Amino acid sequence: MIESFFDKEYWIVDFLPKQVPEKSGGRFFSVEEYYLEPSRYVVLRERFCEILLKLYCYYDLRLFIVDDTEGIANPEPELLANHIKDNQGELCILIGSSEALITLGRDDTHMTVFAPSDDLLKLVRALAGAMGLFVWKPKQECKE
Repeated sequence: MIESFFDKEYWIVDFLPKQVPEKSGGRFFSVEEYYLEPSRYVVLRERFCEILLKLYCYYDLRLFIVDDTEGIANPEPELLANHIKDNQGELCILIGSSEALITLGRDDTHMTVFAPSDDLLKLVRALAGAMGLFVWKPKQECKE
């Protein structure tokens, strides 16, 4: 079921306001490495955690960890937060009754939101903005 989302429209929740041009001279990778340093990465994961916990107030969630096929329906907030912050692998979070999917990779500096409704996207944008993050749609195919 999760794989079916990967062919749908998606948006990026990121520390950058838009997609970096291909001809950026590799500067993005240097900046990304900077944000992947432990002290900064903890802050970024905390921001993602805040967004997802607040979304949980409005939508049912099902948390999938790495190759889990069952998932955890409506996990306790502490469990959800621990999995987001622990950075143990790929997380997939099904929103509502298969309404959308959010992925967060182990060493990603962004989250990906697949197939959100207009209302969900509006809420994600508001929550991301409050956390100093941006939501943008890629101009070209660059799926995870």
